[in-house]
Amino acid sequence: MSIHIRICHHPLNSNHYAVFLTGLHNSGKDHIARALQVILNQQGGRSVSLLLGETVRSELSSELGFSPEDRHKNIQRIAFVSAELTRAGAAVIAAPTAPYAHSRAAARELITSTGGAGGNFFLIHVATPLEYCERTDKKGLYKRARAGEIKGFTGIGEQR
Repeated sequence: MSIHIRICHHPLNSNHYAVFLTGLHNSGKDHIARALQVILNQQGGRSVSLLLGETVRSELSSELGFSPEDRHKNIQRIAFVSAELTRAGAAVIAAPTAPYAHSRAAARELITSTGGAGGNFFLIHVATPLEYCERTDKKGLYKRARAGEIKGFTGIGEQR
């Protein structure tokens, strides 16, 4: 997979914004998020915080499962942290799976209304085919989900 990111005169050159990269597990959203963070840090002028889905889940939401309610709660926690960081002047790149439109909309509302991001919320869906995500999954999560060990795993245990 090759990633090319070019940012010219755009709101991403200012402070106070959040970028949400969503997609299936192993879709490449974490790689894109890291690459974007490097580019934005090289431009300087702001702190760029990275909130990767698995990191946030293990550090802030380890008690949550994959039910729709738990997934919504996890996204709202990411949104809360994003709002606090943007209010403090940081740029935020978050990369959660975020399969539900209502959770993404609530995150957008929270960040833009309380985080100081104003209209600078960017939602980007990384549309990688499920077959690719499964085939390249080194952690074996898709295999475990297909075996019934992980309930509600996006792409396997529920409708996308």
